[in-house]
Amino acid sequence: MSNEITSGFSKMGARVKVKDSGERFAVRVDILRDRQGEYFSIRRRADVDVSVTEVTPWNRHLLLRVQALGERGPVESTFLCGRDECHWFVAAIPESAAARTVQEAKDALKPAEVWDSIREHRLPPERRDGRRTEAFVRQGEWFFLPRPELEVKPQDVLEREPIRRGAGKPHVCRYLYRTGGQKVYVTEAYPNGLTRAELRRLPREQVRRHTWVRMVRDAFVYVRGTIEHPDHNPIWLGCWHQVVMNTETQAQAMRQVAFLD
Repeated sequence: MSNEITSGFSKMGARVKVKDSGERFAVRVDILRDRQGEYFSIRRRADVDVSVTEVTPWNRHLLLRVQALGERGPVESTFLCGRDECHWFVAAIPESAAARTVQEAKDALKPAEVWDSIREHRLPPERRDGRRTEAFVRQGEWFFLPRPELEVKPQDVLEREPIRRGAGKPHVCRYLYRTGGQKVYVTEAYPNGLTRAELRRLPREQVRRHTWVRMVRDAFVYVRGTIEHPDHNPIWLGCWHQVVMNTETQAQAMRQVAFLD
């Protein structure tokens, strides 16, 4: 089985190391680095079946399928692995999509707002995986949807503001405006944040042990200007764009992905 996995990754120009693991997770997928550069690391329990269902060498992507026995019977997860600009990535695909091909996995990662924008701008199928289109601009896991009609008061605009998913590296936005959402307190141990009530319930010693940053969760966010990230080419948004994240967080298998960009 390991030889088949190695062959699949090799077809898209990537290295992979597969190891048996005694971890509680059925499988753990990560991007690591050694002297030869980046490689995919797959650590799995001995009872877990891992296979490559499709490879598309021309765009350096593959779909990884994982089957494990859960408490209620067989559990299946899929992961899209590939190259995005300068680095390798892995993304968990929502189980509800039942993706069997690379294209189905890419489509499943697009949230409803992106599909609405695709239909509104009548974007043809061959352009729906682009990074910059009339319907959206994409950088990593973030989609930016044009909202040229949006008017924002200057005093409500934040500068050099980060947006991030969990503990991932932030994408830094030149100008950002947010409305709604919930104020939370974020630290490395709680990357998704705690509300003030949740923070108060923690032991005082635990609160003092961390440095907390106040952020806003689940707000409507709009950005313009330059968007920067250390692993991606900068993008420029000339008008306000709404920010939406891909659907990866809807996947239960997200817990099995160690890599966050």
